[in-house]
Amino acid sequence: MKFILFPIRPIFKCLLNKKIIVKKFILINLILLFIIRYNDITKEWIKYDSNPVLGNKETGTVFDPFVIKLNYMYKMFVSWRPKGAIALTSSKDGINWSPLEIVLNKGNNKSWENNINRASVLLLNKKFYMYYTGQYNGISKIGLAFSDDGYNFVKYNNNPVLEPEFDFEKQSVMNPHVIYDKEENLFKMWYSAGETYEPDVICYATSKDGITWKKYEKNPIFTPNQKKMSLDWFKIGGCDVHKISNQKYLMFYIGYSDINTARIFVAKSKNGINNWERSENPIIKPSKGKFDSDACYKPSAIYDKVNKKWIIWYNGRKKNFESIGTATYTLKKYQSFER
Repeated sequence: MKFILFPIRPIFKCLLNKKIIVKKFILINLILLFIIRYNDITKEWIKYDSNPVLGNKETGTVFDPFVIKLNYMYKMFVSWRPKGAIALTSSKDGINWSPLEIVLNKGNNKSWENNINRASVLLLNKKFYMYYTGQYNGISKIGLAFSDDGYNFVKYNNNPVLEPEFDFEKQSVMNPHVIYDKEENLFKMWYSAGETYEPDVICYATSKDGITWKKYEKNPIFTPNQKKMSLDWFKIGGCDVHKISNQKYLMFYIGYSDINTARIFVAKSKNGINNWERSENPIIKPSKGKFDSDACYKPSAIYDKVNKKWIIWYNGRKKNFESIGTATYTLKKYQSFER
């Protein structure tokens, strides 16, 4: 009988090497997973190749979008500069939009809302609430209008529901973003305050009926970044806030490095009021030679649960013309920014 002798030492050495390789592979992947998981989401946003999706020479400047989704359709409320009004457009895909329709007109030449813009719309108990900015003679205030169909809006009492009154608010409160928190049975508003041309800080207010508002006693809740070399150190404003769980709020906002240069950032907070954690780097920034080459303003975001991605619309400026573009961010299964 013959015995076959296997080369034990080479086999053991090979197995040992394989264990080392496997361990190295696992270690490398764990390191990569850590890097990807905690990598700033600022690097993952992809702008639509054919931006802008709304606004051209025929429409004139459209800006400060606010988007909601109803019955599989996107509804975008925009400020329409040539008309001094708020208009509505619809889309099935968030890219191709219907012709603009005016849904709310400005007031007369001497009213507090000689010009209107920057709408925020929510649907509650089959009624649409539209909060908007009214401006006159360098002063901005926040108004309210109601609608049963989302097209025909009637102003509430022809008076503002929020006005500047504190020193830090200067002459303007504007850019309202309002949600209704079902867990707390409470309307919550985040708004910008400060100068009329571009606001300075973000503030917070609450209401039980959506009409009478109580400002947070420790306003402002969000101020320009104090870190050296930050790109949102000069001013901040125009936020879009989402309650993504009972313990987390996500805020997209405009950060200014100077009066003419703006980028879009994101921050998160456990209660939507304080202890905000900034992204530090912008998620949307100007692209050389494109429609947004000089500034990126006023984000409006929606989370697509089916495709697990965020979609954002914003207005970009090139020289003196503004139009609206879009960008997306697809989530990884382990990321914490999921709604």
